[in-house]
Amino acid sequence: MSTQALPFIVLLGFMYGSTLVASRFSVGQFEPLTYIALRVTMAAIVHAAIYLAARNRPWPRERWLWIHALVLGLFGTALPMSSMVISLTYLSSGIASILITTSPAITVLMAHFLLDDERLTGRTIIGISLALAGAILLALRGETGLAEGAGSTVGYLLVMVPMFMGSAGTIYARKYMKNFDAFDVASIRMFAATVALIPLSLLAVGFDLAAVTSLGYGALVYAALVGTFGGTMLAFYNIKRFGATASSMTAYVVPVVANIGGILFLDEIFTRGMLAGTGLIVLGIYIINRRQKAVSPK
Repeated sequence: MSTQALPFIVLLGFMYGSTLVASRFSVGQFEPLTYIALRVTMAAIVHAAIYLAARNRPWPRERWLWIHALVLGLFGTALPMSSMVISLTYLSSGIASILITTSPAITVLMAHFLLDDERLTGRTIIGISLALAGAILLALRGETGLAEGAGSTVGYLLVMVPMFMGSAGTIYARKYMKNFDAFDVASIRMFAATVALIPLSLLAVGFDLAAVTSLGYGALVYAALVGTFGGTMLAFYNIKRFGATASSMTAYVVPVVANIGGILFLDEIFTRGMLAGTGLIVLGIYIINRRQKAVSPK
């Protein structure tokens, strides 16, 4: 990884980690489904505004682009983002970020079975085993990162959805969408998520914003513009400029930011058990990334 990539990787990690903290604060004021529906809607509006304002960016019309991006919007955006936000009613932003860090390990494991050019090696098996062992350790200890005690299994089940669906979405995009424009893909994903989540939110929980304060609205805007829109754009930029391996280093930054932010602003805690689980996960992902770096020149 070049030193030029470091500021961009740290910035993206800060954007994602701080968005988790903002989201956990917000679920204390919004219904989780209402919050995530408003968040993706705001991001979708920004995407639409760019199409309207930019002369060199025509509205996407290719049929297969829309089909594949709609699939990703529903199963790679709407479902995992909703599940992730709901999980924050049971888990701290810190513990959620630690568990999500295992996603690269799950992606490598799934890719072995779903992609022809990805095969497990002894090194990747060790990395995957360590990362999953860290997640299992956290679950068995009942770690929540919350001061009020042991948590519910529901929180862990909910956070498993973005862990696996996010990995499946990555593989789906690699298999079917390598030749499409990244901004077009991201835009249609947001449009699809908005169309799915707005009616679902209205039917399931209504639209009551009576408990939302100015700080709550601020957290919503921050998460939508910085985490959902800005984070997506910076992630695409990092991959394009520095490569996928360098971009994946963001996974090491997000838990640090989320845990520090949660402790400082939300009275979350960080236990020895969380440290042990985090250590196993980070070591596992490091081993996997070392393997990818070693084979990438080929």
